[in-house]
Amino acid sequence: MTASLFSPMQINGVTFKNRIGMSPMCQYSSTDGVASDWHMVHLGSRAVGGVGFIMTECTAVSATGRISQGCAGLWNDAHVSALKPIVAFQRRFGAVTGIQISHSGRKGSAATALDGGSHLDAEDSSAWETVGPTSDAFDPDGTRLWRAPHALSVEEILKIQDQFTHSARLALEAGYDLLEVHCAHGYLLHSFLTPLVNTRDDDYGGDLRARARFLLETVKKVRAVWPVEKILSVRLSVHDFAEGGLTLEDTAQVGRWLKELGVDILDCSGGGAVPAARGAIGNRTAEQPEMAGVIREATGLPAMAVGGITDAAQADALIASSKADIVLLGREMMRDPHWAFRAAKELKVDARHVLAEQYGFFVGAS
Repeated sequence: MTASLFSPMQINGVTFKNRIGMSPMCQYSSTDGVASDWHMVHLGSRAVGGVGFIMTECTAVSATGRISQGCAGLWNDAHVSALKPIVAFQRRFGAVTGIQISHSGRKGSAATALDGGSHLDAEDSSAWETVGPTSDAFDPDGTRLWRAPHALSVEEILKIQDQFTHSARLALEAGYDLLEVHCAHGYLLHSFLTPLVNTRDDDYGGDLRARARFLLETVKKVRAVWPVEKILSVRLSVHDFAEGGLTLEDTAQVGRWLKELGVDILDCSGGGAVPAARGAIGNRTAEQPEMAGVIREATGLPAMAVGGITDAAQADALIASSKADIVLLGREMMRDPHWAFRAAKELKVDARHVLAEQYGFFVGAS
């Protein structure tokens, strides 16, 4: 009998050969947002390694929407040209291809994580102005440099929504099967959604529905240009892990609104809105993966679980118990690009559930 983790799944016109996915992880290896050979190796090796789904890293909808200068982008034809062969290679080995489009908001204009992650000094010619729902800095009292952002006007909000729509069109041109709108980890859309950050008193601030307006309008516009036979996802910080922040009940309501707009699946992450919850991203391993099941049941939407998943039996149990439809691995997939083969062995599953016969070869003893 096939383990649940290796059962196929179909959403719209897209079929997943198994339920194993690679979570989006910043690689800081792009130049002007353009993907490099690093991305071919990074993403391609996980496809060869047998995962059913690969999410390309947080990809900015504009140059000023990047987290750092090394971050990926999708706002011009050069980005599409670099991504097309990478997408094609992944699909050759049976992986469903996804890309996460994002705006960094007040966390942008930063050094890469390898260089400490602080905001670039305002006098640095490579720095850019950051934006947010208000002019409050991410962490004005921290040891890192976090400058105050520019509070967006309604006109500027609408312009950024159009940038998301433009990126969605380019993602379609590049050949992706799944498009994900990033509303988590304290980046722009999440910063509008959470009451920890958004204290506006206009139409984009106030109660949950008003704070969700930026996200909902963006998703509606993206859905209008993203084909119904493909998959639309939203990544949410389903819990802020900070007092006074978003709860699972809040996120469940947002998820129901997203379902009404045609979202097909929710990517259930957590934390990151404020300094107190920054370390929660991917580290609430005892509870975060389970939260996907709560959101799944409350919304009726398929869900992706993420956060410290490392063990094949744990991943299989999440699928078997209907707490998730896809499990996403990040750091563990970095450590072992062939995790899917190891999981198949541990769960006593035939390797053809990792690489199907039509891909021309199997991995085995010689």
